[in-house]
Amino acid sequence: MTDTKTLKQRRQLLIATSGAGAVAAAATAVPFVASLTPSDRARAAGAPVQADVSKLAPGEMMTVEWRGKPVWILHRTPEMLASLEAETLERRLADPESVRLQQPPYATNRHRSIHDRYLVVIGICTHLGCSPTAKLVPGAAGGMAEDWPGGFFCPCHGSHFDLAGRVFLSQPAPTNLVVPPYKWLSDAVVLIGEDDGVTA
Repeated sequence: MTDTKTLKQRRQLLIATSGAGAVAAAATAVPFVASLTPSDRARAAGAPVQADVSKLAPGEMMTVEWRGKPVWILHRTPEMLASLEAETLERRLADPESVRLQQPPYATNRHRSIHDRYLVVIGICTHLGCSPTAKLVPGAAGGMAEDWPGGFFCPCHGSHFDLAGRVFLSQPAPTNLVVPPYKWLSDAVVLIGEDDGVTA
């Protein structure tokens, strides 16, 4: 028959082992939970990036990296902007008014931008994720067809986009190039990845 002293010892042992188990579980859980938070490097990779366009001449394009993706900034010339107004071009486009959601509301216009002069798009084809080539010069001089208005060409599967990143009709790419959220911090500095209503 078990005496009172033995029961008391067992109860104390049970309490002690339960407490030790709880401490061990907490000690294991803390580093595990900490490992789920993003690292400084991961946070930086997703952070908005600034681009200075002060030295970007009309007709030139620069590329900055945001979230591991190339973002193109094209400083369009007056001639480039005029080409976007042509009715003959609009008839060749799949989504000339950009009604599908590949851009924030402030870029739902013919130029697909906040300021007409500057196009800001992610340089990834909406077909299978290839990177198109800039073919900014119109006509055959740029290695394209005579009626080429200038824009972007994806050599992987042949998709064509105009100087606003709008896809032509009957192309493998189903939609226009994506416009990321962005805003202008000054006349020469654009912040990609954040706007006044959106942080992507």
